[in-house]
Amino acid sequence: MTPKLCWLDDPEVYRVNRLDARSDHYFYEGDEDENAFVTKENVRRGGRLYQSLDGVYKFAYSVNASLRPKDFYRTDFDSSAFDEIKVPGHIELSGYDRIQYINTMYPWEGHYYRRPAYTKDAGDGAGMFSEAEYNPVGSYLKRFDLDEGLRNKRVIIRFEGVEQAFYLWLNGEFVGYAEDSFTPSEFDLTPYIKDKDNLLAVEVHKRSSAAWLEDQDFFRFFGIFRSVTLIAKPGAHIEDMWAKPVLYGDNEGGFGLSLRLSAAETMNCYINIRLSDKEGNEESEILNVTASKEVAADTEYILKEEKISKVIPWDNKNPHLYKLLITLCDENDNIIEKVPYDIGFRRIEIKDKVISLNGSRLIINGVNRHEWNKASGRCIDIQDMLKDIRIMKHNNINAVRTCHYPDNASWYYLCDSFGIYMMAECNLETHGTWQKLGEVEPSYNVPGSIPEWKGAVMDRAESNFHTFKNHTSVLFWSLGNESYAGDNIAAMNKFFKDMDGSRLTHYEGVCRNRDYEDVISDVESMMYATPKDIEEYLSNAPKKPYILCEYMHDMGNSLGGLGSYIALLDKYQMYQGGFIWDYIDQAIEVTDEATGEKVLRYGGDFDDRASDYEFSANGIVFADRTEKPAMQEVRYYYGLH
Repeated sequence: MTPKLCWLDDPEVYRVNRLDARSDHYFYEGDEDENAFVTKENVRRGGRLYQSLDGVYKFAYSVNASLRPKDFYRTDFDSSAFDEIKVPGHIELSGYDRIQYINTMYPWEGHYYRRPAYTKDAGDGAGMFSEAEYNPVGSYLKRFDLDEGLRNKRVIIRFEGVEQAFYLWLNGEFVGYAEDSFTPSEFDLTPYIKDKDNLLAVEVHKRSSAAWLEDQDFFRFFGIFRSVTLIAKPGAHIEDMWAKPVLYGDNEGGFGLSLRLSAAETMNCYINIRLSDKEGNEESEILNVTASKEVAADTEYILKEEKISKVIPWDNKNPHLYKLLITLCDENDNIIEKVPYDIGFRRIEIKDKVISLNGSRLIINGVNRHEWNKASGRCIDIQDMLKDIRIMKHNNINAVRTCHYPDNASWYYLCDSFGIYMMAECNLETHGTWQKLGEVEPSYNVPGSIPEWKGAVMDRAESNFHTFKNHTSVLFWSLGNESYAGDNIAAMNKFFKDMDGSRLTHYEGVCRNRDYEDVISDVESMMYATPKDIEEYLSNAPKKPYILCEYMHDMGNSLGGLGSYIALLDKYQMYQGGFIWDYIDQAIEVTDEATGEKVLRYGGDFDDRASDYEFSANGIVFADRTEKPAMQEVRYYYGLH
């Protein structure tokens, strides 16, 4: 297949040869001890089947596609003039391009007029993005040898996050193309990979048709900003898993499991499914099931629900997890693969228009959380995440909305372990297509009901679901943020409801278009409603329980009115709390030119236009994670319930 530049402009081309999304489980060969790689405060994984490709890459920056080194992926290309760049990382924070912060508008507003939000160009160029005067390109090259543990196996490559669209080659052969900056993209490298001297080439474009779907309130970066990993599949392999723990009203449990398996060649396998209590020095086994299965290229195995006696429910105060261990053995009882996963038993439901967790009313003492580090932007590490967890637990914060994209996978594991409730949001925001200078004007709203956008937004919903479906902490699937409404978002909601009856769906934008309120969102969700607004809704035959997905916008000396909202929790059972906007200031640490001191700079400080200036500074912690004075209000009022 020959890659085409015009894919950047076509909303119906958002993945080429990208593998289907799958659960984020890790796996090990038979003689490896998975406990050597997994601890409660370290969710990084390792093992012979994994090889990190993080590190230094050769790199070239081009201001647009016409100036990029078009043949850089060829094995005979002379890259001696290339610079070096660190992966993961943002290209802008590595000294290239320009830094820009913008909120509701698109980053090109005031420079280019781009309407409608897609083209149907049949050639290879002449589109909004492929031939733009300014649409930077990053060309990455890395040579590597394959580790011993990955040789003579099927090998895939996993990009945890690449912003915003990228083309991939290995050893001069085109592998694939992907958009969606914040969900993992995997490709099969098996036909092209060698034991020695492999050449990986990645071409990243800052803007594509996906830019219309990623108009989040943040700094507009691009590049390979999350980790890159090679993963080898054993002879028989669990491609995808969905653990289905069930909690009944008397704390009786049930457990089911769906697996999708593959094999290099058809073989007979034994599947052992073991569920144990993790607490204490000795594991207490509560389930042990063994089945045989002939495994071929794409084999399904389903364990129907098995009843379990008393289990300990999972919640914020007691995030009790059980250890699931799935083992694949060949017909001679040799272990081929092991998959460990920590799961919890919990039940979220709406009863009498009130959301309950494990039979008790759920109260959300939440925050919206962008991923952020003052030095590296949205490229964060496990220590940043652990710091966030500790701050939240100390200040009675029990819930996080992943605004407005899926987070680094490690965050979901930590929320499972420490009992943080999650509203897991899809990578979708199209604010600038329907709201102009504060006025609602949806004449060219994306995705709306436009057929050309349905595939892309459904792919984002499916990726979010399949990647994170096993995480106990995920209580809500959120369809996205500030994208108005329409048939396409209704289709996303239907997908989640059809797939997963164990969670609720959320979407705020339906409050602006009541034609869709019966087919989008299980909850009434609003932003920045006053206490009076909330009382008016809850006093007039409300249809749904009420959550503030954003409130208490924390700029400057803010948050003084938090008590007025918390008081409503005692007055109205259907009011269930909300998520403060937001957790952390988006500010970048730089060296001041005049004083030589380290300082924090915000939007507009980089001569960026258009910009929303200091609007990036509305966290309850500063960009260095120092708590602001407003946190005292949060700790006190969130501690009341």
